[in-house]
Amino acid sequence: MGVDPADRAAEADLLRAAAQLALEHVAGVAERPAAPTPEAVAALAAFGEELGAAGRPAEETLRLLAGLGGPATVASTGARYFGFVTGATLPVALGAAFLSAAWDQNAALPVMSPVAAALHDVVRGWLVAALGLPGGTDVGFVTGATVANATCLAAARDALLAGAGWDAQADGLFGAPPVTVVVGEHAHSTLRKSLGLVGLGRERVLVVPADDQGRIRPELLPRVDGPVLLCAQAGEVNTGAFDPFEPLADWVAEHGGWLHVDGAFGLWALADPQRAHLVRGLERADSWATDGHKWLNVTYDCGIAFVAREGALRRSFASVAGYLPPDEGFEAMHHTPQSSQRARQIEVWAVLRTLGRDGLAELVQRSCAVARAVAERLAGHGFTVLNDVVLNQVLVRPPAPVDAAALAAAVQADGRVWCGPTSWRGAPALRVSTSSWRSTPADGVLAADVIAECLAAAR
Repeated sequence: MGVDPADRAAEADLLRAAAQLALEHVAGVAERPAAPTPEAVAALAAFGEELGAAGRPAEETLRLLAGLGGPATVASTGARYFGFVTGATLPVALGAAFLSAAWDQNAALPVMSPVAAALHDVVRGWLVAALGLPGGTDVGFVTGATVANATCLAAARDALLAGAGWDAQADGLFGAPPVTVVVGEHAHSTLRKSLGLVGLGRERVLVVPADDQGRIRPELLPRVDGPVLLCAQAGEVNTGAFDPFEPLADWVAEHGGWLHVDGAFGLWALADPQRAHLVRGLERADSWATDGHKWLNVTYDCGIAFVAREGALRRSFASVAGYLPPDEGFEAMHHTPQSSQRARQIEVWAVLRTLGRDGLAELVQRSCAVARAVAERLAGHGFTVLNDVVLNQVLVRPPAPVDAAALAAAVQADGRVWCGPTSWRGAPALRVSTSSWRSTPADGVLAADVIAECLAAAR
């Protein structure tokens, strides 16, 4: 039976209408405030209708979604959103997302998607080269840095235990030799969450004190015996600081351990020659975790796990079944926690090919320039800048008596820009994160001036 031409035409019309609604949303991002209005958020209640017995027209459904949902979105794809180290979406990434969504590929195996497998191989090579990682490094695409960390930590756990004569995948962790986990004082909460997920424990860790920027103090590393996993950080979430990787790598080498780096946004500094002093020794780690949906500016979600030790990912994640014959090419489901998975590498390929190595470096440099503009302007308004602005993070405290958390709430209520509160050394502070490809130093100056206006109003 053939497809009714009328049905085919109706399908095409529906998709054109959806594309037009998406384009209208993108076109309006530059003029929108960073936060939705209270009225737009309140209007979401209209979604709470009863599910009827009869269906409704598909285009009506899409127009309702756009009409109610669009105004209630956070304009994180715009130039003036400075929260949570959230990237925007490069146009080529969005275009590739349109195509990949239409293709609807399961990237689990080459037989399921030859294009996903081919692009994975290309992207792996490009990423490893652009970041200067060891040539044989394996790459797995997952949901975000939390799962990327968990993926790397599971591989580390299993490799360390295999070296001690224990097969964790076959025999579990009950009775296994203990693995000593060492973290910095400022390890991100999601790193600890990942440790919990892989059975190593959120609190069963040795904590190394940090300096005034949140960097591990290597002279205070503990004396340990047996399998050891050291978790370092590229880009402290408040200050953007980098742990001193050379002495950390030396310590791990002396102990025959595994060095993992949580680099959710900071790992991309490896692509920028101007930041070589920050990343020295970073390539000596055994694994790294990052997000593509932060600084690379692809759509959500896109976490990336890098593991330098050959076969470590497959040891932890291979899945055997009679209906899963060996395949030629990269088998993603045997290298990541998930089996079915969307082809995140398609957008990453599109962005890297469009930017090139120079464009990738410039993307990092531009965000860092925006951060410097924010810091300088806020300092001129009387704020205390608490961090060395070496990357894309600005950590400030307003002049007394205004509380930083109250100021952050006022900025968010104002809506023109968005940044969030944090806590630094036991006291509230304000954190401005720059990672959108749209943001310019002028946007940074405007953000600082809006924050200063809100400060004046709070006084």
